[in-house]
Amino acid sequence: MAVSDTDILGALSSYLERYPEEAELLSEPMQLLAQGGDFASRRNFRMHVTAGALLVRDSATVLLVDHRSYGIPLQPGGHLEPTDASLIEAAKRELIEETGIKADTVVPTSQTPVYVEYGRVPARPQKDEPEHYHLDIGFAFTTADGDIGLLQEAEVTGAAWYPLAAAEQVVGPRIARAVSTPTIG
Repeated sequence: MAVSDTDILGALSSYLERYPEEAELLSEPMQLLAQGGDFASRRNFRMHVTAGALLVRDSATVLLVDHRSYGIPLQPGGHLEPTDASLIEAAKRELIEETGIKADTVVPTSQTPVYVEYGRVPARPQKDEPEHYHLDIGFAFTTADGDIGLLQEAEVTGAAWYPLAAAEQVVGPRIARAVSTPTIG
């Protein structure tokens, strides 16, 4: 079953329970989600959801990819697919697709997102996409022995393990949340 607006609203609500100080920043996507509109579809240009993955190894490094479209290092992630049963599964799928890391080496640390970002995406005429908004919902994962495999070269140009402080300088405070999130049993 595909991810629904109700699933997205539930994830965002659980996130805001943990991080209530971000309610004002996320008020617009909350209003849109309350109205409904198939926000899992990448063809919804009012807003659509993407899923991201912060993979921490040995509490010391974070895996970032060199994003082809944006030209900067970011956490792995991307658009939802109709076959994604949950947001966390979509995040893990994107992580595995983009970095080639083996699925059985990756464990989620929480069912609650560790970051949510809402932002404008410039028009991409080559993909027949006008300017639109992404609601990126990110989850934390951990690995003890996972390593980079075959990259999805259509999406990323490289991948590397960054020390936590360096990763935080590159992508921001979501790194600290990935490390500090309590691990699920």
